Amino acid sequence: MKTIDFYTGKEFYAQDYLGAHIGGGGVTFRTFAPAADSIKLLLNGEASPMHKVEDGNFWEAHVPGAGAGDRYEYRIHHAGSCQDHADPYGFAMELRPAHRSIVADLSYTWHDGEWMGSRGDTHDKPMNIYELHLGSWRKRSGDQPSDDPADWYRYDELAQPLVDYCLEAGYNYVEFMPLNEHPFDGSWGYQPTGFFAPTSRYGTPQQLMMLVDALHQAGIGCILDVVPVHFATDPYGLANYDGTALFEYPNDAVGVSEWGSHNFMYSRGESCSFMQSSANFWLGAYHFDGLRMDAISRIIYWQGDQARGVNGNAVDFMRRMNGGMKSLNPGCFLVAEDSTDMPGTTKPASEGGLGFDYKWDMGWMHDTLDLFQTDPYFRSGNYHKLSFSMMYFANERYLLPLSHDENVHGKATVAQKMWGDYELKFPQARALYLYMMVHPGKKLNFMGSEIAQLREWDEKREQDWFMLRYPIHDAFYRYCKELNHTYLDHPALWDQDYEDAGFQWRQVDDTEHVVYAMERRSRGGERLLCVLNLANCPQEDYKLEVPDLGTVCTLLDTDWARFGGSTPDGDEDVRVDTHAGRLTLTLPPLSGILLQL
Repeated sequence: MKTIDFYTGKEFYAQDYLGAHIGGGGVTFRTFAPAADSIKLLLNGEASPMHKVEDGNFWEAHVPGAGAGDRYEYRIHHAGSCQDHADPYGFAMELRPAHRSIVADLSYTWHDGEWMGSRGDTHDKPMNIYELHLGSWRKRSGDQPSDDPADWYRYDELAQPLVDYCLEAGYNYVEFMPLNEHPFDGSWGYQPTGFFAPTSRYGTPQQLMMLVDALHQAGIGCILDVVPVHFATDPYGLANYDGTALFEYPNDAVGVSEWGSHNFMYSRGESCSFMQSSANFWLGAYHFDGLRMDAISRIIYWQGDQARGVNGNAVDFMRRMNGGMKSLNPGCFLVAEDSTDMPGTTKPASEGGLGFDYKWDMGWMHDTLDLFQTDPYFRSGNYHKLSFSMMYFANERYLLPLSHDENVHGKATVAQKMWGDYELKFPQARALYLYMMVHPGKKLNFMGSEIAQLREWDEKREQDWFMLRYPIHDAFYRYCKELNHTYLDHPALWDQDYEDAGFQWRQVDDTEHVVYAMERRSRGGERLLCVLNLANCPQEDYKLEVPDLGTVCTLLDTDWARFGGSTPDGDEDVRVDTHAGRLTLTLPPLSGILLQL
């Protein structure tokens, strides 16, 4: 590591020097603590003095005979007081409530060379992302609430079940909610303490590598949710690390987030080098294909408030980090959870953008769910909730998220959000997901939504898999599987996501009947037409002008009986007048149909 790069925020491999490194018959420990008066290494409870190295801002100790599995922390003295801290660059940590760092050997033999060698631009590829919280996807205790560590499965134990499930259900990417070490289960990892340490809740670093490796060998990509904005306030963590505000702002007005955590101060090159080394580490050491970065609005604006202005140092950091990671990790991609309308989120960093590949379309998510929660009687007046997203879609490369945030905190699950009583929620949810799959942009769906889970997500319980014993939920899962595979198998639904030629409205003015029609096209000439009837009454003999009609066949009908609808399977109810370029359809209430033209 070059100290000049570290200080100027240009270092992407700070963990190769800092932290605990096995070699020379023992372990060498190094930490950056410029304001410390003295530091003692506490290794398995035994204290050893550390000495200054480099320019005097770094501290080092070599312990012969130490090795992988040893527990350690740093006792940092400053201005007459001391505090024990976990290693900011530590590769593993103890299970909460313990918090010491653990010396870790990260050696692993990977078997995903074919996947890693073939990674490339995903803009014209299908991306159907399954977002999950690893500790509550499956639990040994089932659906009984539990925070007992014995009820968590290990990373490697979940590898084959997750591979099998994704292949069956039609997901080709998995997005893991944060796997960095964190003290509080209920933070879901969004208040981290270990930026280089995978949480020990689910096992060891090698066991996480085994999980990623297994997914890659099955052709499934892996995305990790990371937190570049803030960190937990626990005293053993980064807070006041050397007795001063080393990583955070010294002023609470900008230094404390709305969640009570500390904001990184990106006017310091050392903080920039720390965070970009962490992000680069997950992509390199663990072979993650992409990173989803949380709360980017708090990077762009001070405290996420546009009225307070752009945080120029943080924005410059993000450009530099994203550009560097793309250069260092061929084929990786970066996703922003950005709720602002600041332009350029997905513009290359070299051209003045933030350098992300995709941006979550929060507007699409809110507008779509608003419409489906609205009584159909009032949908005519809210008709353009579904069309508005295409007015701005070309501004960025968007990803359509129905994430964990839409299934917690009293918001109800996606299926439960649908208007009406129990029986009416299912046809609307089927129509919602068809609309999502046909709309341009990559897709993300949160675990449990594919079985129409009606209980809000709780990290203490696994998903309500028992619901599949109920025919209507089993039929909904069958529908989601078929829809997902239809998406993956048909290039018209993805290979021109961000090209004007890939999408065209065929009906976007029928406020009276609340009917929409949209056509998707592939470069190879495939044409698919989706027609949605979101009114609570059927549309008989509905006529739709579609130029250049040829043979028309039904790929999927949300109302088919096998999905829980009333239309006999295979009964297309489509009459086609090809000479006049007109389709005549019968559309059941709250339904959608996908046609191949």
